[in-house]
Amino acid sequence: MEKHVVVIYPHPDDESFGAAGTITKFRREGVPVTYLCGTLGEMGRNMGNPTFANREVLPEIRKEELLEACKKLDIDLRMLGYRDKTLEFEDRDEVARHLKSILEEINPSLVITHYPEHAVHPDHNALGAAAVEAVRLMDPDERPTVWAQAITNNYYEEIGIPEVQNDVASFFDEKMEAILSHKSQASGVLNNIRNSRNQNGEMHEEAKKHLGKEHFFIWNYEK
Repeated sequence: MEKHVVVIYPHPDDESFGAAGTITKFRREGVPVTYLCGTLGEMGRNMGNPTFANREVLPEIRKEELLEACKKLDIDLRMLGYRDKTLEFEDRDEVARHLKSILEEINPSLVITHYPEHAVHPDHNALGAAAVEAVRLMDPDERPTVWAQAITNNYYEEIGIPEVQNDVASFFDEKMEAILSHKSQASGVLNNIRNSRNQNGEMHEEAKKHLGKEHFFIWNYEK
């Protein structure tokens, strides 16, 4: 069993869409989980549907949504304080050293982050690369395992089949509760999910297939 899990993603809602099922599984096992969230997602284009936010209030709204999601997931939260949509321009080594200092303090056995260059958004790729580098900089005897999440359409062809394939369908409701916390960002996805329920209110298999599995590569520092 893991000792402590640290999740490193750049935006509020990344933790819920990407890893809420896996996080819930660890918490059910009694494993502490800490989320290092890179930004407040203040440059997000979604303002709710119907609109209830604007550019000025969006950062505070997204912060409150994040706090609510972390409360529902029963995880600790640390906000790293970077600016949304600028992580690719930050000094990679400085961000890695920042993350390394936190990881050495928490001393996790597992880090979950995005797979660099296979995470679609520049912030995802940049923070994932910094997280991978942060762990590389640690004493090899103290390094946590790194699970890297790839979400590009062609990652199977380019990097293969993920070693970790978590079926989280049994934690689907908890994952949905976390996603629902991010009201300003989730409306489109949530509408698709609502429309995918059958007459008994149960999720169709296709929806569960999409959100009921979470896949991760085990990062190899020997490559």
